[in-house]
Amino acid sequence: MKRFLLILLVLIVIAAISGYFFVNNGYTHNYDEEYPVKEITISADSTMIAHGKYLALGPAHCQHCHSPYENIQAVERGEEVPMTGGFVFELPIGNLYTPNITSDVETGIGGYTDGQIYRMLRHNIRHDGQVCLELMPFFNMSEYDVESVIAYIRTLAPVRSERKEHEYNFLGKVVRTLVIKPSNSATAPLDYIKRDSTIAYGKYLSEAVANCYGCHTERDLKTGAFVGEPYAGGTVFGPDASTQNWKFVTPNITTDPETGVIAAWNEAQFINRMRGGRVHQTSPMPWGPFSRLEDMELKAIYRFLQTVKPVKRDNGQIVTPPTEAS
Repeated sequence: MKRFLLILLVLIVIAAISGYFFVNNGYTHNYDEEYPVKEITISADSTMIAHGKYLALGPAHCQHCHSPYENIQAVERGEEVPMTGGFVFELPIGNLYTPNITSDVETGIGGYTDGQIYRMLRHNIRHDGQVCLELMPFFNMSEYDVESVIAYIRTLAPVRSERKEHEYNFLGKVVRTLVIKPSNSATAPLDYIKRDSTIAYGKYLSEAVANCYGCHTERDLKTGAFVGEPYAGGTVFGPDASTQNWKFVTPNITTDPETGVIAAWNEAQFINRMRGGRVHQTSPMPWGPFSRLEDMELKAIYRFLQTVKPVKRDNGQIVTPPTEAS
């Protein structure tokens, strides 16, 4: 019996050591072979660049994440601050830092090809072939919109700002190795989508551009996996440095009459609230960029949300202030 237990212990130790080395070597897997960089050169005119700017500073809220935290209030006011990155997402898997996306060659994206940037937006694979947690929802964005965003950020003046590398803990390395995979669209992305106030365009904005779905559907922040009903809320942000130790829970925005926070709103009330901006200063919602959407697009989002299946889910206290312990 003792001999059996000793052998079992040795096997467990060997498995643990093997697993440790597997994770520490596997989490930097390179996807260049599975997802080769597309050889494209985006030729853009002034209209395309202007459209990309509107997306980046508005519904796609690129500036909101690719600016350091100290510049967030300027972003909210509509100022065009340099997108030098540095915003940190404090997650159970570690601290993830947004990169500098100005045209600086050494610290930004000035040395990347259009194909490398395109692959990042489509599949969440970095220029070096490594996969990222799916924080950007752009894999379903139309070809024209993706190319417009790329065309616009190519015009950003170079600003030297060294990016901090992601700080994955061991859990993060395990998740990177076993769980996080490149993003893929379930269907072929559209070449172009007309901007209008239809339900179809509202769905597109909510799920492919503005990421309403991504925040208002509960996610496991260890893996990024969606674990809740669509638009029923429940994802927790904070307490952390970016929320100044407040905790925010995304609300239920389905049409459930009892627990859906916007279920009783009419179209005008929805637009007025989106135009009203933030109530809580450290809310993770990019109120500033969203407040600058055109009425047509806000109508489209509202009309789409009215079609979402009602889900009865009370997410409790949506905003929790810091405690002495935090």
